[in-house]
Amino acid sequence: MLEQALTHRSAGRRNNERLEFLGDALLNLIVAEFVYEQYPRASEGDMTRLRAALVNGAALAELAREEELGESLVLGPGELKTGGFRRESILADTFEALIAAVYLDSDWFTCRTLVRRLFASRVLEAEGKVAKDPKTTLQELMQANALALPVYDLVATQGDDHEKVFDVLCCIEALGLKMQGRGGSRRAAEQSAAEGILGEARAALAERRKKRKA
Repeated sequence: MLEQALTHRSAGRRNNERLEFLGDALLNLIVAEFVYEQYPRASEGDMTRLRAALVNGAALAELAREEELGESLVLGPGELKTGGFRRESILADTFEALIAAVYLDSDWFTCRTLVRRLFASRVLEAEGKVAKDPKTTLQELMQANALALPVYDLVATQGDDHEKVFDVLCCIEALGLKMQGRGGSRRAAEQSAAEGILGEARAALAERRKKRKA
């Protein structure tokens, strides 16, 4: 099972994709429980942002590097040539698969104990260090000014399946603003677009307030 957890789909049919699916669910549940216990006064939104900051591709890839999983990965020839053992998405997926393998090979308590140990310092240090993401900030800005929420449209995708790039257009019709963002996932592209348009939205709203006062 350990061998399967460390085997990328490029290396054969018996790979870690199914384990990755289960590991993702386990991590989200265990970390959510940990955050819920550690921060009894946190709102639902705060806890959601904390969990998202703790369980995401970059964070899981960092944990995988700390455990030196890249050195043990089983990759196909193509991924070996392109340095797949260093790729963030592959490392994060492998970490998820490994958590699932631990769960299936032992039990819930053992898996939960391992995850809480690996995430302990990150959970304890998370409060106050997680700012609201640009998309959430932009949404709250629109709601505070009684305006329709921004609309995000996928306008293009480029690249191979394992290295896709997404282009998303963010539109704020009430302010006549548009901004395009790019990222390695649709969510990342939406965040990029929101970050780009946020300053313009604030400036436009400030101008509206000035005109009303005049």
